[in-house]
Amino acid sequence: MDRLKVIENDVADDAETVSKLYVPTLEVTEGQPPPIAANGGLSYLSFDRDGDAGTAAATEAAFAQIAEGEAAIDKLDTAPPGPIETKWGIGFRHYEECMDYIRANNIEAPEGGLALPLPYTAHEQPSYSIVPSNAIWHDPARQAEADALRKNEQDNRRRNLYFPHVMRDARRMEEYHPGLSPESPECMDKLGVSLAHCESACQNFYDSAEVERVFYPEIEKLLLEFFPGATDALVYNHDVFDKDYEGDRTEDQDNKNPGVNANYANLVHNDLNDNSGRVRCRELLVNNLRNFGREQHYTEAEADAKMSRRFMSINLAKPMETVRQYPFVLCAWPSFADQAYINNYRIYDDRVGETTRFTHRAEHEWYWFPQQTSTEVSMLKCYDSVTDGSVSRWSFHTACVDPTAPVDAPCRKNVVVRSYVFF
Repeated sequence: MDRLKVIENDVADDAETVSKLYVPTLEVTEGQPPPIAANGGLSYLSFDRDGDAGTAAATEAAFAQIAEGEAAIDKLDTAPPGPIETKWGIGFRHYEECMDYIRANNIEAPEGGLALPLPYTAHEQPSYSIVPSNAIWHDPARQAEADALRKNEQDNRRRNLYFPHVMRDARRMEEYHPGLSPESPECMDKLGVSLAHCESACQNFYDSAEVERVFYPEIEKLLLEFFPGATDALVYNHDVFDKDYEGDRTEDQDNKNPGVNANYANLVHNDLNDNSGRVRCRELLVNNLRNFGREQHYTEAEADAKMSRRFMSINLAKPMETVRQYPFVLCAWPSFADQAYINNYRIYDDRVGETTRFTHRAEHEWYWFPQQTSTEVSMLKCYDSVTDGSVSRWSFHTACVDPTAPVDAPCRKNVVVRSYVFF
């Protein structure tokens, strides 16, 4: 199906409805190729039907993709055991296979660094994910659809390969970028990553109400102090990660409780892109959509004026205790500034989020904070409205297994907050 033709027809047939929606213009960074995306990169808001934000069209596209199948999976599945030659380099289906390759080839890291496998997508096509809160998962009449979607999620994981990489110690940033401190806004502008410090008064990060009451304002204050010229900062949600947590993990979006995640995001990705960085911001300012933080009361005109100036989305991760296993690792912007990203569409009942995935490059510049402590806050950029190439647009990131950690090392326990910073 020609999705661009569908857009043209929908817009022509329902111009009045579309005109009332905020449909962002795709704003690709200067020098960056267009994304690998559905609909020529246009937002699914272009397919809105009676206020559904394009969710029906995105769901149809997800099932159409499932029906078409994917030959690339068979190619990976039927490849002989061991290394797989790809156009991006030598990849591996399993972590241990890649780790054996690193050892056999004596791949070493600089002091404070780490050589290890990182998981990338090997699928250069847009993908779709139905989020856990979507009604499809809870409707007995749609069990067959849910089963097909569950299998598709499993197939998505089979499209990933591990590639060998070297992590640099981000605390030693000035050794790699002379004069650039990791604890500076200049580091965020250049690389899309930085480090801050926070002595939080929050006593229980498993209590979502306390996190929102105590930790959110602390992080907003931190952001305003960290970035000169910032006029406003909004923390709008958070996630808690703890694989070993034995309490109630239940997510309750209606009561602003994200639950407790048992799984760590084991794929190179970014949380936003050229479309969703703007769409998510405007959803918060105008509609308070899934806003766990301070209520916003902007008119559409006021939101447009606020977003006409520079704004950024920053994720901040603070451990509850020193990180021993499953650390965050972050990739520096210049090493992928000219690389096309691959869209993943996250389908809710009332919105279609857009995240991004990336294929492997040997020259990707990766950093980590070894033994990150409970007062260290790692910061990564998910979006920047500046598109002229003068600053980083985003970082991408993943969790990883530290092969040097003891077998009984506890897994990472941390809280991740998402924010917007306005100038």
